[in-house]
Amino acid sequence: MTRVAAIDCGTNSIRLLVADADPATGELVDLDRRMTIVRLGQGVDRTGRLAPEALERTFAACREYAAVIKEHGAERLRFVATSASRDAQNRDEFVRGVLDILGVEPEVITGDQEAEFSFTGATRELTGRDDLARPYLVVDIGGGSTEFVVGDDGVRAARSVDVGCVRMTERHLVRDGVVSDPPSEEQIAAMRADIEAALDLAEQTVPLREAHTLVGLAGSVTTVSAIALDLAEYDSAAIHHSRVSHDRVREITDRLLRSTHAERATIPSMHPGRVDVIGAGALVLLSIMERIGAAEVVVSEHDILDGIAWSVAGERA
Repeated sequence: MTRVAAIDCGTNSIRLLVADADPATGELVDLDRRMTIVRLGQGVDRTGRLAPEALERTFAACREYAAVIKEHGAERLRFVATSASRDAQNRDEFVRGVLDILGVEPEVITGDQEAEFSFTGATRELTGRDDLARPYLVVDIGGGSTEFVVGDDGVRAARSVDVGCVRMTERHLVRDGVVSDPPSEEQIAAMRADIEAALDLAEQTVPLREAHTLVGLAGSVTTVSAIALDLAEYDSAAIHHSRVSHDRVREITDRLLRSTHAERATIPSMHPGRVDVIGAGALVLLSIMERIGAAEVVVSEHDILDGIAWSVAGERA
């Protein structure tokens, strides 16, 4: 086995996976998996720049992760940065900071690369399951973008569009610097229209409706699953490969969009960093399910981070 480390730095969170990988058997054994909400994409949609405080939060997490990687003795590290750092005018400042702390330069990948990593991470362990018909539609709902990938044993078509829980919240639900609590019907309608336009764009290149199994990734989807399961606390093992019906997703989305910050914060499985953006993320998921007529979503805790880890292991194979 090869001991690898993978870091996925998105718009809302930065995540680390240290694992032992065996490309010959397809086994990926977690040694450490963690996530920190840093909101790197704070204000990027409006200003086009990474905010100083957002950079410092991200660098603090990088310093923590550097210690974990050293402790486990990972042989190789790959750091992938996604939507927010693609969009930012001052991304060189971000790159320099990561290089100084971790000794590797972050790869600011394209949306298509992001989609391929997500598909590999989410579907590698689904191979051979008779209860999940192919092709899969893997949907990775991030903070700044959402990736759509249709495939069987590999990617057939992929597209990244600029709708995510942070971007939609900042674009439609913030007034005078404060998140609406709860949002108005007009705000929700405007957000829904933006999401629908993005789905139109995705369908130009990805045959969304040809998929037989919808696989949902990332924090918005896993949080919806945790709420559907009525978990007393966030439980990754219970969430992984859970199935949430369309009716339940619609019910949860409606509840989240009509609740206050204080009410959402009392949900036991809710990460504090998702309280303000979960309504938008849930609406993206619901809109996708309604567009393709999905009766349920299969929720995966394995995603782009696992795909990055496999890419590192493959380089050593």
